[in-house]
Amino acid sequence: MTAAMEQLVAHTILQGFDAMYGRFLDVTAGAQERFEDQAWMSVHQALKQRINFYDHHVELVSRQIQIMLGKQYANREFLTAVKSSYEDLLLDYPRYDIAESFFNSVYCRIFEHRDINRDKLFVHSSQTGRIPPYPTTLTRIYQSPNGAHSLFERMMDETPFTLTWEDKARDIELIVQRLEHEFSPQTIQQARLELIREPFYRNKAAYLIGRLLLADETQIPLVFPVLTTTQRQIYIDACLCHVDDVSIVFGFARSYFMVYAPAPAALVRFLSELLPKKTHAELYTAIGCQKHGKTELYREFLHHLEHSDDKFVLAPGIKGMVMSVFTLPSYGFVFKVIKDKFAPQKEMSRDTVKEKYKLVKEHDRVGRMADTQEYRNFSFDRHRFSDELLEELQHVAPSSLIVTETEVMIKHLYIERRMIPFNLYIEQANDDDLRHAVDEYGKAIKQLAAANIFPGDMLFKNFGVTRHKRVVFYDYDEISYMTEVNFRRIPPPRFPEDELSAEPWYSVGINDVFPEEFRTFLLINPKVRALFDELHSDLFDPAYWQRLQQNITQGQFEDVFPYQEQHRLVRI
Repeated sequence: MTAAMEQLVAHTILQGFDAMYGRFLDVTAGAQERFEDQAWMSVHQALKQRINFYDHHVELVSRQIQIMLGKQYANREFLTAVKSSYEDLLLDYPRYDIAESFFNSVYCRIFEHRDINRDKLFVHSSQTGRIPPYPTTLTRIYQSPNGAHSLFERMMDETPFTLTWEDKARDIELIVQRLEHEFSPQTIQQARLELIREPFYRNKAAYLIGRLLLADETQIPLVFPVLTTTQRQIYIDACLCHVDDVSIVFGFARSYFMVYAPAPAALVRFLSELLPKKTHAELYTAIGCQKHGKTELYREFLHHLEHSDDKFVLAPGIKGMVMSVFTLPSYGFVFKVIKDKFAPQKEMSRDTVKEKYKLVKEHDRVGRMADTQEYRNFSFDRHRFSDELLEELQHVAPSSLIVTETEVMIKHLYIERRMIPFNLYIEQANDDDLRHAVDEYGKAIKQLAAANIFPGDMLFKNFGVTRHKRVVFYDYDEISYMTEVNFRRIPPPRFPEDELSAEPWYSVGINDVFPEEFRTFLLINPKVRALFDELHSDLFDPAYWQRLQQNITQGQFEDVFPYQEQHRLVRI
Protein backbone atom coordinates (compact mmCIF):
# COMPACT_ATOMS: atom_id res chain seq x y z
CA MET A 1 0.00 0.00 0.00
CA THR A 2 1.28 3.46 -0.89
CA ALA A 3 1.22 6.59 1.18
CA ALA A 4 -1.18 8.04 -1.39
CA MET A 5 -3.70 5.27 -0.69
CA GLU A 6 -3.37 5.75 3.06
CA GLN A 7 -4.10 9.44 2.64
CA LEU A 8 -7.00 8.71 0.28
CA VAL A 9 -8.65 6.44 2.83
CA ALA A 10 -8.13 9.04 5.56
CA HIS A 11 -9.67 11.72 3.32
CA THR A 12 -12.59 9.41 2.54
CA ILE A 13 -13.38 8.96 6.23
CA LEU A 14 -13.18 12.68 6.97
CA GLN A 15 -15.33 13.55 3.94
CA GLY A 16 -17.91 11.06 5.17
CA PHE A 17 -17.84 12.69 8.57
CA ASP A 18 -18.24 16.15 7.03
CA ALA A 19 -21.26 14.94 5.05
CA MET A 20 -22.81 13.50 8.19
CA TYR A 21 -22.19 16.56 10.34
CA GLY A 22 -23.40 18.86 7.60
CA ARG A 23 -26.75 17.09 7.60
CA PHE A 24 -26.69 17.11 11.41
CA LEU A 25 -26.30 20.91 11.40
CA ASP A 26 -28.97 21.33 8.71
CA VAL A 27 -31.58 19.54 10.82
CA THR A 28 -30.42 21.43 13.90
CA ALA A 29 -30.74 24.75 12.09
CA GLY A 30 -34.42 24.02 11.51
CA ALA A 31 -35.12 23.90 15.24
CA GLN A 32 -36.02 27.60 15.47
CA GLU A 33 -38.61 27.34 12.70
CA ARG A 34 -40.17 24.23 14.25
CA PHE A 35 -40.30 26.00 17.63
CA GLU A 36 -41.88 29.15 16.25
CA ASP A 37 -44.36 27.18 14.11
CA GLN A 38 -45.25 25.03 17.14
CA ALA A 39 -44.62 21.98 14.93
CA TRP A 40 -44.22 19.56 17.82
CA MET A 41 -44.64 16.40 15.75
CA SER A 42 -41.84 17.64 13.49
CA VAL A 43 -39.67 18.25 16.56
CA HIS A 44 -39.86 14.56 17.46
CA GLN A 45 -39.28 13.46 13.87
CA ALA A 46 -36.21 15.70 13.57
CA LEU A 47 -34.75 14.25 16.77
CA LYS A 48 -35.00 10.71 15.42
CA GLN A 49 -33.73 11.71 11.97
CA ARG A 50 -30.66 13.45 13.36
CA ILE A 51 -29.70 10.47 15.52
CA ASN A 52 -29.90 8.10 12.55
CA PHE A 53 -27.60 10.18 10.33
CA TYR A 54 -24.55 8.91 12.18
CA ASP A 55 -24.98 5.18 11.63
CA HIS A 56 -26.12 5.79 8.05
CA HIS A 57 -22.93 7.63 7.12
CA VAL A 58 -20.68 5.23 9.01
CA GLU A 59 -22.16 2.45 6.91
CA LEU A 60 -21.68 4.40 3.66
CA VAL A 61 -18.03 5.14 4.42
CA SER A 62 -17.32 1.58 5.56
CA ARG A 63 -18.69 0.13 2.33
CA GLN A 64 -16.77 2.65 0.27
CA ILE A 65 -13.48 1.72 1.95
CA GLN A 66 -14.11 -1.98 1.53
CA ILE A 67 -14.74 -1.45 -2.18
CA MET A 68 -11.56 0.63 -2.50
CA LEU A 69 -9.31 -1.84 -0.70
CA GLY A 70 -10.88 -5.27 -0.90
CA LYS A 71 -9.33 -7.55 1.72
CA GLN A 72 -6.10 -5.58 1.87
CA TYR A 73 -7.44 -3.24 4.52
CA ALA A 74 -6.70 -5.87 7.20
CA ASN A 75 -2.99 -5.10 7.12
CA ARG A 76 -2.01 -3.77 10.55
CA GLU A 77 0.76 -1.51 9.25
CA PHE A 78 -1.58 0.02 6.68
CA LEU A 79 -4.33 0.76 9.21
CA THR A 80 -1.88 2.40 11.59
CA ALA A 81 -0.67 4.59 8.73
CA VAL A 82 -4.27 5.55 7.85
CA LYS A 83 -4.84 6.68 11.44
CA SER A 84 -1.62 8.71 11.30
CA SER A 85 -2.78 10.40 8.07
CA TYR A 86 -6.15 11.09 9.63
CA GLU A 87 -4.48 12.73 12.63
CA ASP A 88 -2.64 15.04 10.24
CA LEU A 89 -5.94 16.07 8.66
CA LEU A 90 -7.33 16.98 12.09
CA LEU A 91 -4.50 19.29 13.18
CA ASP A 92 -6.38 22.45 12.18
CA TYR A 93 -9.82 20.88 11.98
CA PRO A 94 -12.50 22.55 14.16
CA ARG A 95 -14.41 19.32 14.91
CA TYR A 96 -11.43 17.05 15.55
CA ASP A 97 -13.02 15.65 18.71
CA ILE A 98 -16.15 14.13 17.16
CA ALA A 99 -14.27 13.34 13.94
CA GLU A 100 -12.05 11.00 15.96
CA SER A 101 -15.12 9.16 17.20
CA PHE A 102 -16.38 8.85 13.63
CA PHE A 103 -13.05 7.24 12.66
CA ASN A 104 -13.47 4.78 15.53
CA SER A 105 -16.99 3.93 14.38
CA VAL A 106 -15.88 3.26 10.81
CA TYR A 107 -13.06 1.02 12.00
CA CYS A 108 -15.40 -0.94 14.29
CA ARG A 109 -17.99 -1.30 11.53
CA ILE A 110 -15.42 -2.73 9.10
CA PHE A 111 -14.01 -5.17 11.63
CA GLU A 112 -17.35 -5.91 13.31
CA HIS A 113 -15.96 -4.61 16.61
CA ARG A 114 -13.10 -7.13 16.60
CA ASP A 115 -9.36 -6.49 16.85
CA ILE A 116 -9.90 -3.26 18.78
CA ASN A 117 -6.41 -1.93 19.34
CA ARG A 118 -5.28 1.37 20.79
CA ASP A 119 -2.76 1.83 17.96
CA LYS A 120 -5.58 1.71 15.44
CA LEU A 121 -8.25 3.67 17.30
CA PHE A 122 -8.52 7.02 19.04
CA VAL A 123 -8.94 5.48 22.48
CA HIS A 124 -7.43 8.73 23.72
CA SER A 125 -7.66 11.96 21.76
CA SER A 126 -4.74 12.97 19.57
CA GLN A 127 -5.27 16.61 20.61
CA THR A 128 -6.17 16.50 24.28
CA GLY A 129 -7.01 19.93 25.59
CA ARG A 130 -7.08 21.79 22.26
CA ILE A 131 -10.10 24.05 21.97
CA PRO A 132 -10.59 25.06 18.33
CA PRO A 133 -11.57 28.64 17.53
CA TYR A 134 -15.29 29.11 17.01
CA PRO A 135 -16.30 30.18 13.46
CA THR A 136 -18.19 33.07 15.03
CA THR A 137 -18.11 34.47 18.54
CA LEU A 138 -19.58 31.78 20.82
CA THR A 139 -21.09 34.23 23.30
CA ARG A 140 -22.31 37.80 23.59
CA ILE A 141 -21.38 39.90 26.62
CA TYR A 142 -23.87 42.49 27.87
CA GLN A 143 -23.17 45.25 30.35
CA SER A 144 -25.11 48.38 31.05
CA PRO A 145 -24.43 51.41 33.22
CA ASN A 146 -28.22 51.77 33.50
CA GLY A 147 -28.69 48.60 35.54
CA ALA A 148 -30.15 45.13 35.14
CA HIS A 149 -33.39 46.14 33.40
CA SER A 150 -31.47 47.67 30.52
CA LEU A 151 -29.15 44.65 30.45
CA PHE A 152 -31.94 42.11 30.00
CA GLU A 153 -33.78 44.33 27.55
CA ARG A 154 -30.74 44.27 25.28
CA MET A 155 -30.52 40.51 25.68
CA MET A 156 -34.14 39.99 24.62
CA ASP A 157 -33.84 42.44 21.72
CA GLU A 158 -30.87 40.52 20.29
CA THR A 159 -32.30 37.01 20.41
CA PRO A 160 -32.74 35.44 16.96
CA PHE A 161 -36.47 34.78 17.35
CA THR A 162 -38.79 36.21 14.72
CA LEU A 163 -41.86 36.04 16.97
CA THR A 164 -42.70 39.04 19.12
CA TRP A 165 -42.47 39.06 22.89
CA GLU A 166 -45.83 38.76 24.62
CA ASP A 167 -44.83 41.34 27.27
CA LYS A 168 -41.14 42.12 27.31
CA ALA A 169 -41.28 44.68 30.13
CA ARG A 170 -43.15 42.23 32.36
CA ASP A 171 -40.62 39.44 31.77
CA ILE A 172 -37.68 41.75 32.48
CA GLU A 173 -39.23 42.95 35.73
CA LEU A 174 -39.92 39.37 36.87
CA ILE A 175 -36.36 38.28 36.01
CA VAL A 176 -34.82 41.16 37.96
CA GLN A 177 -37.12 40.52 40.92
CA ARG A 178 -36.17 36.85 41.00
CA LEU A 179 -32.42 37.53 40.79
CA GLU A 180 -32.54 40.28 43.41
CA HIS A 181 -34.42 37.92 45.69
CA GLU A 182 -31.84 35.16 45.21
CA PHE A 183 -28.83 37.47 45.49
CA SER A 184 -28.54 41.14 46.43
CA PRO A 185 -30.04 44.03 44.42
CA GLN A 186 -26.73 45.86 44.25
CA THR A 187 -24.96 42.72 43.00
CA ILE A 188 -27.48 42.20 40.22
CA GLN A 189 -27.63 45.83 39.13
CA GLN A 190 -23.85 45.87 38.60
CA ALA A 191 -23.53 42.47 36.93
CA ARG A 192 -22.53 41.66 33.37
CA LEU A 193 -24.20 38.94 31.32
CA GLU A 194 -22.47 36.45 29.02
CA LEU A 195 -24.94 34.55 26.85
CA ILE A 196 -24.39 31.77 24.30
CA ARG A 197 -25.49 33.21 20.96
CA GLU A 198 -27.42 30.15 19.83
CA PRO A 199 -30.54 29.10 21.73
CA PHE A 200 -30.88 25.47 22.82
CA TYR A 201 -34.07 23.82 21.56
CA ARG A 202 -35.79 20.80 23.04
CA ASN A 203 -39.41 19.66 22.88
CA LYS A 204 -41.65 22.75 23.13
CA ALA A 205 -39.06 25.16 24.54
CA ALA A 206 -36.04 27.22 23.59
CA TYR A 207 -33.40 27.91 26.25
CA LEU A 208 -31.20 30.98 26.55
CA ILE A 209 -28.09 29.84 28.40
CA GLY A 210 -25.27 31.85 29.89
CA ARG A 211 -23.92 33.29 33.12
CA LEU A 212 -23.94 36.42 35.23
CA LEU A 213 -20.48 37.86 35.87
CA LEU A 214 -20.39 39.67 39.19
CA ALA A 215 -17.99 42.43 40.19
CA ASP A 216 -16.03 40.08 42.47
CA GLU A 217 -15.55 37.62 39.54
CA THR A 218 -18.19 35.21 40.88
CA GLN A 219 -20.05 33.46 38.08
CA ILE A 220 -23.72 32.53 38.31
CA PRO A 221 -25.19 30.09 35.75
CA LEU A 222 -28.29 31.44 34.11
CA VAL A 223 -30.97 29.70 32.04
CA PHE A 224 -34.11 31.28 30.63
CA PRO A 225 -36.65 28.84 29.12
CA VAL A 226 -38.65 30.52 26.36
CA LEU A 227 -42.13 29.25 25.46
CA THR A 228 -44.74 30.16 22.86
CA THR A 229 -48.33 31.27 23.48
CA THR A 230 -51.42 30.17 21.57
CA GLN A 231 -51.24 33.55 19.83
CA ARG A 232 -47.76 32.69 18.54
CA GLN A 233 -45.91 35.07 20.79
CA ILE A 234 -43.02 34.18 23.09
CA TYR A 235 -42.29 34.73 26.77
CA ILE A 236 -39.66 33.78 29.34
CA ASP A 237 -41.21 31.13 31.55
CA ALA A 238 -38.58 30.71 34.26
CA CYS A 239 -35.29 31.95 35.65
CA LEU A 240 -32.81 29.26 36.72
CA CYS A 241 -29.78 30.62 38.52
CA HIS A 242 -28.38 27.80 40.66
CA VAL A 243 -26.07 25.01 39.51
CA ASP A 244 -28.33 22.16 40.67
CA ASP A 245 -31.35 23.58 38.87
CA VAL A 246 -29.41 24.11 35.65
CA SER A 247 -27.90 20.64 36.01
CA ILE A 248 -31.39 19.09 35.90
CA VAL A 249 -32.04 20.82 32.57
CA PHE A 250 -29.02 18.91 31.22
CA GLY A 251 -30.07 15.66 32.91
CA PHE A 252 -29.29 12.19 31.55
CA ALA A 253 -32.98 11.26 31.34
CA ARG A 254 -33.83 14.01 28.85
CA SER A 255 -33.80 14.23 25.08
CA TYR A 256 -30.83 15.78 23.34
CA PHE A 257 -30.80 19.52 22.72
CA MET A 258 -30.72 20.96 19.26
CA VAL A 259 -28.15 23.76 19.35
CA TYR A 260 -26.20 24.91 16.32
CA ALA A 261 -22.60 24.03 17.22
CA PRO A 262 -20.07 24.09 14.37
CA ALA A 263 -17.26 23.53 16.92
CA PRO A 264 -18.69 21.43 19.78
CA ALA A 265 -15.48 21.39 21.85
CA ALA A 266 -15.70 25.15 22.48
CA LEU A 267 -19.35 24.91 23.47
CA VAL A 268 -18.67 21.99 25.82
CA ARG A 269 -15.83 23.90 27.47
CA PHE A 270 -18.14 26.84 28.19
CA LEU A 271 -20.87 24.55 29.55
CA SER A 272 -18.28 22.80 31.73
CA GLU A 273 -17.55 26.13 33.40
CA LEU A 274 -21.26 26.58 34.14
CA LEU A 275 -21.74 22.98 35.32
CA PRO A 276 -18.47 21.77 36.84
CA LYS A 277 -20.04 18.51 38.08
CA LYS A 278 -21.06 17.50 34.55
CA THR A 279 -18.52 15.42 32.67
CA HIS A 280 -17.60 15.95 29.03
CA ALA A 281 -19.44 12.73 28.22
CA GLU A 282 -22.66 14.14 29.68
CA LEU A 283 -22.33 17.51 27.95
CA TYR A 284 -21.45 16.15 24.50
CA THR A 285 -24.40 13.80 24.80
CA ALA A 286 -26.73 16.59 25.94
CA ILE A 287 -26.01 18.68 22.80
CA GLY A 288 -26.72 15.74 20.51
CA CYS A 289 -23.18 14.44 19.93
CA GLN A 290 -24.08 11.23 21.73
CA LYS A 291 -21.64 9.05 19.78
CA HIS A 292 -18.76 11.19 20.94
CA GLY A 293 -20.33 11.20 24.38
CA LYS A 294 -19.93 7.43 24.22
CA THR A 295 -16.22 7.87 23.44
CA GLU A 296 -15.78 10.31 26.31
CA LEU A 297 -17.62 7.99 28.68
CA TYR A 298 -15.21 5.18 27.80
CA ARG A 299 -12.23 7.47 28.39
CA GLU A 300 -13.64 8.52 31.74
CA PHE A 301 -14.20 4.86 32.61
CA LEU A 302 -10.55 4.01 31.85
CA HIS A 303 -9.43 6.94 33.99
CA HIS A 304 -11.60 5.75 36.84
CA LEU A 305 -10.19 2.23 36.63
CA GLU A 306 -6.66 3.60 36.88
CA HIS A 307 -7.57 5.44 40.08
CA SER A 308 -9.58 2.74 41.86
CA ASP A 309 -9.07 -0.83 43.00
CA ASP A 310 -12.53 -2.13 43.97
CA LYS A 311 -14.15 -5.03 42.17
CA PHE A 312 -17.16 -5.23 39.88
CA VAL A 313 -20.14 -6.76 41.68
CA LEU A 314 -23.77 -7.56 40.99
CA ALA A 315 -25.92 -4.44 41.27
CA PRO A 316 -28.11 -4.23 44.40
CA GLY A 317 -31.82 -4.90 44.06
CA ILE A 318 -34.01 -7.61 42.60
CA LYS A 319 -32.42 -9.46 39.69
CA GLY A 320 -33.94 -8.72 36.31
CA MET A 321 -35.72 -11.29 34.16
CA VAL A 322 -34.09 -10.06 30.94
CA MET A 323 -30.94 -8.23 31.98
CA SER A 324 -28.08 -9.06 34.31
CA VAL A 325 -26.82 -5.85 35.89
CA PHE A 326 -23.50 -5.20 37.59
CA THR A 327 -21.54 -2.20 38.77
CA LEU A 328 -18.33 -0.95 40.32
CA PRO A 329 -19.19 0.43 43.79
CA SER A 330 -16.91 3.45 43.31
CA TYR A 331 -18.33 4.21 39.84
CA GLY A 332 -21.57 6.03 39.07
CA PHE A 333 -22.80 3.75 36.29
CA VAL A 334 -24.17 0.24 35.84
CA PHE A 335 -23.48 -2.32 33.11
CA LYS A 336 -26.40 -4.26 31.64
CA VAL A 337 -26.04 -7.55 29.74
CA ILE A 338 -28.92 -9.29 27.96
CA LYS A 339 -29.41 -12.79 29.33
CA ASP A 340 -29.36 -15.82 27.04
CA LYS A 341 -32.72 -17.05 28.37
CA PHE A 342 -35.52 -14.94 29.78
CA ALA A 343 -38.04 -15.78 32.45
CA PRO A 344 -41.04 -17.71 30.98
CA GLN A 345 -43.37 -14.72 31.26
CA LYS A 346 -41.02 -12.64 29.08
CA GLU A 347 -42.07 -13.72 25.61
CA MET A 348 -39.59 -11.78 23.48
CA SER A 349 -36.31 -12.18 21.63
CA ARG A 350 -32.90 -10.65 22.13
CA ASP A 351 -33.43 -8.51 19.03
CA THR A 352 -36.70 -7.22 20.46
CA VAL A 353 -34.90 -6.03 23.59
CA LYS A 354 -32.33 -4.19 21.46
CA GLU A 355 -35.12 -2.53 19.49
CA LYS A 356 -36.74 -1.31 22.71
CA TYR A 357 -33.49 0.33 23.81
CA LYS A 358 -33.13 1.90 20.37
CA LEU A 359 -36.68 3.26 20.64
CA VAL A 360 -35.81 4.96 23.94
CA LYS A 361 -32.69 6.50 22.41
CA GLU A 362 -34.74 8.10 19.64
CA HIS A 363 -37.80 9.08 21.65
CA ASP A 364 -38.63 12.07 23.83
CA ARG A 365 -37.62 10.81 27.28
CA VAL A 366 -39.27 13.76 29.13
CA GLY A 367 -36.75 13.41 31.94
CA ARG A 368 -38.17 10.02 32.94
CA MET A 369 -36.14 7.43 30.99
CA ALA A 370 -32.42 6.96 31.51
CA ASP A 371 -30.22 7.31 28.45
CA THR A 372 -27.91 4.40 27.70
CA GLN A 373 -24.71 3.91 25.72
CA GLU A 374 -24.33 0.68 23.78
CA TYR A 375 -20.94 -1.05 23.44
CA ARG A 376 -19.63 -4.17 21.75
CA ASN A 377 -16.65 -6.30 22.74
CA PHE A 378 -16.14 -4.34 25.93
CA SER A 379 -13.04 -5.58 27.74
CA PHE A 380 -12.49 -5.76 31.50
CA ASP A 381 -9.56 -6.98 33.58
CA ARG A 382 -10.61 -10.32 35.00
CA HIS A 383 -9.03 -9.68 38.38
CA ARG A 384 -11.45 -6.75 38.90
CA PHE A 385 -14.47 -9.11 38.72
CA SER A 386 -15.81 -10.62 41.92
CA ASP A 387 -16.16 -14.40 41.84
CA GLU A 388 -19.91 -14.11 42.41
CA LEU A 389 -20.36 -11.76 39.44
CA LEU A 390 -18.32 -13.84 37.04
CA GLU A 391 -20.18 -16.97 38.07
CA GLU A 392 -23.51 -15.22 37.55
CA LEU A 393 -22.63 -13.93 34.08
CA GLN A 394 -21.30 -17.31 32.99
CA HIS A 395 -24.55 -18.85 34.15
CA VAL A 396 -27.10 -16.39 32.65
CA ALA A 397 -25.26 -14.92 29.63
CA PRO A 398 -22.51 -17.34 28.50
CA SER A 399 -22.98 -16.52 24.82
CA SER A 400 -22.08 -12.88 25.53
CA LEU A 401 -18.82 -13.66 27.33
CA ILE A 402 -15.28 -14.46 26.33
CA VAL A 403 -13.24 -15.20 29.46
CA THR A 404 -9.47 -15.69 29.53
CA GLU A 405 -6.99 -15.77 32.40
CA THR A 406 -6.58 -11.99 32.23
CA GLU A 407 -9.69 -10.64 30.51
CA VAL A 408 -13.47 -10.70 30.54
CA MET A 409 -14.87 -9.51 27.23
CA ILE A 410 -18.59 -8.86 26.93
CA LYS A 411 -19.80 -8.90 23.35
CA HIS A 412 -22.73 -6.58 23.89
CA LEU A 413 -23.66 -4.38 26.84
CA TYR A 414 -25.30 -1.13 27.83
CA ILE A 415 -23.89 1.43 30.25
CA GLU A 416 -26.39 3.50 32.18
CA ARG A 417 -26.32 5.99 35.04
CA ARG A 418 -26.59 4.28 38.41
CA MET A 419 -29.58 5.15 40.59
CA ILE A 420 -31.04 3.85 43.83
CA PRO A 421 -33.70 1.26 42.92
CA PHE A 422 -37.09 2.73 43.80
CA ASN A 423 -38.15 -0.34 45.80
CA LEU A 424 -35.05 -0.04 47.99
CA TYR A 425 -35.36 3.74 48.33
CA ILE A 426 -38.92 3.69 49.70
CA GLU A 427 -38.04 1.02 52.25
CA GLN A 428 -35.65 3.45 53.95
CA ALA A 429 -37.34 6.78 53.22
CA ASN A 430 -38.74 8.99 55.97
CA ASP A 431 -42.34 10.19 55.69
CA ASP A 432 -41.53 13.33 53.68
CA ASP A 433 -39.22 11.53 51.27
CA LEU A 434 -41.71 8.69 50.87
CA ARG A 435 -44.50 11.07 49.96
CA HIS A 436 -42.24 12.86 47.49
CA ALA A 437 -41.07 9.55 45.99
CA VAL A 438 -44.59 8.19 45.50
CA ASP A 439 -45.63 11.46 43.91
CA GLU A 440 -42.58 11.32 41.62
CA TYR A 441 -43.35 7.72 40.67
CA GLY A 442 -46.88 8.67 39.61
CA LYS A 443 -45.65 11.73 37.73
CA ALA A 444 -43.07 9.60 35.92
CA ILE A 445 -45.78 7.23 34.66
CA LYS A 446 -48.05 10.11 33.64
CA GLN A 447 -45.34 12.05 31.82
CA LEU A 448 -44.16 8.96 29.95
CA ALA A 449 -47.73 8.19 28.95
CA ALA A 450 -48.31 11.75 27.74
CA ALA A 451 -45.18 11.35 25.59
CA ASN A 452 -46.67 8.18 24.01
CA ILE A 453 -44.72 5.66 26.10
CA PHE A 454 -46.44 2.96 28.14
CA PRO A 455 -43.85 1.46 30.52
CA GLY A 456 -45.45 -2.00 30.49
CA ASP A 457 -43.81 -3.43 33.59
CA MET A 458 -44.37 -0.75 36.22
CA LEU A 459 -43.01 -2.69 39.19
CA PHE A 460 -41.04 -0.51 41.60
CA LYS A 461 -37.80 -2.39 40.88
CA ASN A 462 -37.82 -1.01 37.33
CA PHE A 463 -37.55 2.61 38.50
CA GLY A 464 -34.66 4.45 40.10
CA VAL A 465 -34.17 7.58 42.21
CA THR A 466 -31.55 10.14 41.14
CA ARG A 467 -29.42 12.35 43.37
CA HIS A 468 -32.00 15.10 42.77
CA LYS A 469 -34.71 12.70 44.08
CA ARG A 470 -36.32 12.37 40.68
CA VAL A 471 -37.86 9.02 39.77
CA VAL A 472 -36.65 7.63 36.45
CA PHE A 473 -37.66 4.48 34.54
CA TYR A 474 -34.85 2.21 33.37
CA ASP A 475 -36.25 -1.19 32.32
CA TYR A 476 -37.33 -1.05 28.70
CA ASP A 477 -38.01 -4.59 27.55
CA GLU A 478 -41.81 -4.24 27.84
CA ILE A 479 -42.31 -0.63 26.77
CA SER A 480 -44.67 0.14 23.92
CA TYR A 481 -46.31 3.15 22.35
CA MET A 482 -49.44 4.28 24.14
CA THR A 483 -51.26 4.13 20.83
CA GLU A 484 -50.61 0.37 20.64
CA VAL A 485 -52.30 -0.41 23.97
CA ASN A 486 -55.98 -1.16 24.54
CA PHE A 487 -56.98 0.19 27.96
CA ARG A 488 -60.07 -1.56 29.26
CA ARG A 489 -62.31 -1.59 32.30
CA ILE A 490 -62.79 -4.99 33.94
CA PRO A 491 -66.32 -6.21 33.06
CA PRO A 492 -68.61 -6.94 36.02
CA PRO A 493 -68.79 -10.61 37.01
CA ARG A 494 -71.58 -12.60 35.37
CA PHE A 495 -72.10 -14.81 38.40
CA PRO A 496 -70.87 -14.75 42.03
CA GLU A 497 -68.60 -17.67 41.19
CA ASP A 498 -66.67 -15.55 38.66
CA GLU A 499 -64.98 -13.55 41.39
CA LEU A 500 -63.71 -16.73 43.04
CA SER A 501 -62.32 -18.21 39.84
CA ALA A 502 -58.56 -18.38 39.31
CA GLU A 503 -59.10 -17.45 35.65
CA PRO A 504 -60.68 -14.21 34.37
CA TRP A 505 -64.30 -14.42 33.26
CA TYR A 506 -63.58 -12.06 30.37
CA SER A 507 -61.43 -12.28 27.25
CA VAL A 508 -57.96 -10.69 27.36
CA GLY A 509 -56.23 -9.58 24.15
CA ILE A 510 -52.46 -9.42 23.74
CA ASN A 511 -52.43 -5.60 24.03
CA ASP A 512 -55.17 -5.29 26.65
CA VAL A 513 -54.33 -3.45 29.88
CA PHE A 514 -56.66 -3.11 32.87
CA PRO A 515 -55.60 -0.09 34.96
CA GLU A 516 -57.82 -1.21 37.85
CA GLU A 517 -55.35 -4.04 38.42
CA PHE A 518 -52.44 -1.68 39.07
CA ARG A 519 -53.57 -1.20 42.67
CA THR A 520 -53.40 -4.95 43.32
CA PHE A 521 -50.09 -5.66 41.63
CA LEU A 522 -48.15 -2.51 42.55
CA LEU A 523 -49.41 -1.21 45.86
CA ILE A 524 -48.82 -3.98 48.36
CA ASN A 525 -47.50 -1.65 51.08
CA PRO A 526 -50.57 -0.03 52.79
CA LYS A 527 -48.71 3.21 53.42
CA VAL A 528 -47.64 3.52 49.78
CA ARG A 529 -51.14 2.56 48.65
CA ALA A 530 -52.73 5.32 50.73
CA LEU A 531 -50.31 7.93 49.32
CA PHE A 532 -50.83 6.75 45.77
CA ASP A 533 -54.61 6.81 46.16
CA GLU A 534 -54.34 10.38 47.41
CA LEU A 535 -51.92 11.64 44.76
CA HIS A 536 -52.49 9.59 41.61
CA SER A 537 -55.71 7.60 41.84
CA ASP A 538 -56.61 8.66 38.30
CA LEU A 539 -54.05 6.13 37.02
CA PHE A 540 -56.49 3.36 38.01
CA ASP A 541 -59.15 4.75 35.66
CA PRO A 542 -59.10 3.47 32.04
CA ALA A 543 -60.74 6.75 30.94
CA TYR A 544 -57.62 8.66 32.04
CA TRP A 545 -55.41 6.57 29.77
CA GLN A 546 -57.89 6.76 26.90
CA ARG A 547 -57.90 10.58 27.11
CA LEU A 548 -54.11 10.59 26.85
CA GLN A 549 -54.31 8.32 23.80
CA GLN A 550 -56.77 10.71 22.20
CA ASN A 551 -54.46 13.68 22.85
CA ILE A 552 -51.54 11.81 21.27
CA THR A 553 -53.48 10.87 18.13
CA GLN A 554 -54.52 14.51 17.78
CA GLY A 555 -50.92 15.70 18.04
CA GLN A 556 -51.37 17.30 21.46
CA PHE A 557 -48.33 17.00 23.73
CA GLU A 558 -48.42 18.05 27.35
CA ASP A 559 -45.86 20.45 28.75
CA VAL A 560 -43.14 18.72 30.77
CA PHE A 561 -40.80 21.26 32.31
CA PRO A 562 -37.25 20.36 33.40
CA TYR A 563 -37.56 22.71 36.36
CA GLN A 564 -39.78 23.02 39.39
CA GLU A 565 -42.95 25.07 39.48
CA GLN A 566 -41.35 27.43 42.01
CA HIS A 567 -38.82 28.57 39.41
CA ARG A 568 -41.48 29.71 36.96
CA LEU A 569 -42.05 33.44 36.73
CA VAL A 570 -45.48 34.39 38.03
CA ARG A 571 -47.49 36.10 35.31
CA ILE A 572 -49.86 38.98 36.05
